[in-house]
Amino acid sequence: MKTVSNAWPDLVSGNDDDLLAWAAEQPWAEAMRRCAQDAVWHPEGDVWTHTAMVFDEVRRLDGYDALPRREQLDLLFTALLHDSGKPATTAPDPETGRLRSPRHSLAGARLAREVLREAGCPLRERETIVSLVRHHGRPPHLLEAAKPEHEVIRLSTILTNRQLHRFAVADTRGRDRNDDSRPEEALHLWRDLAAELGCLDGPYRFTNDQARFLFHRDTLTSLHYVPHESWPCTVTMMSGLPGAGKDTWLARHRPDLPVISLDGLREELEIAPEKNQGRVAQAAKARCQEWLAAGTSFAFNATNLTAPMRGRWIDLFAAYGARVEIVYLEPPLDTLLRQNRDRGAAVPESVMNRLLEKLEVPTAAEAHEVTWIG
Repeated sequence: MKTVSNAWPDLVSGNDDDLLAWAAEQPWAEAMRRCAQDAVWHPEGDVWTHTAMVFDEVRRLDGYDALPRREQLDLLFTALLHDSGKPATTAPDPETGRLRSPRHSLAGARLAREVLREAGCPLRERETIVSLVRHHGRPPHLLEAAKPEHEVIRLSTILTNRQLHRFAVADTRGRDRNDDSRPEEALHLWRDLAAELGCLDGPYRFTNDQARFLFHRDTLTSLHYVPHESWPCTVTMMSGLPGAGKDTWLARHRPDLPVISLDGLREELEIAPEKNQGRVAQAAKARCQEWLAAGTSFAFNATNLTAPMRGRWIDLFAAYGARVEIVYLEPPLDTLLRQNRDRGAAVPESVMNRLLEKLEVPTAAEAHEVTWIG
């Protein structure tokens, strides 16, 4: 079973060279050393060679020494982990034979979350780094976006655009470039557009929460539109691994709120967790529809671990005009595992590992309000 090393205090209290030395000894770094890259884009060689070069370029950025240590660490860990997904995704292109790493940033984000969690990194710091890893490749392609302004605004909800721009510059410099196929001027367009939109150092200021909600659902007609905020009810969607304390949180903070619980419906329908869950989902949907139609606020209690999984239910809630809040709980991993073992029906460790691997922490792009409790 996965455990926490509690290495985080030592990692963040040491100097930059100590951090690089620690990373170089990790198994994911060895995988990067064994992973070749396309010689045109990366003539410097393997993924770890590029990683170490980017790490150094981060430290050479203008203004790096003046940054708060936490912002320095966000950039340094992003440098170490930004291409960590390449060993799992790199393969020759069937037509050209050149090496490609499709969706490596997604694989890297998952690995970064795992590495940082097991090191004991606090939730908010971890997700800041994970978001930078996940989207580190976007600034060079800004002009390819159908709506560049929307691209910058979208990411401002989940990361800091100034930090993303800083890292993109270091990433571009951290390679042996033999052409001008990735000019830095293109990266500065991201920074300048974010500054123009007022979201360089924080999230874009929507007219209200409903406007933000509609924007991320691609249904906001104009950035200047002020949608009416009058909801017939609120759905509190719980999110978290088994043993995270979702039932306890609801009992303490929403004691009068009726609850639709997938675990409860499984017991009611006598369907084991390992069996087909179609009837459970149908029963949950029917009950949700009943309460939504009546304008009854309620809690929807399930693990809800991935954005697509949450999105299907949020689509239903939004169709009835409900306000949606997500409450995500993540106690320290050791606490989580202990609480799971103490449950009446503990989830097997193998299943917990699979759930940890696919976890996607909810973001403010998904609901009217998102609360993290870590």
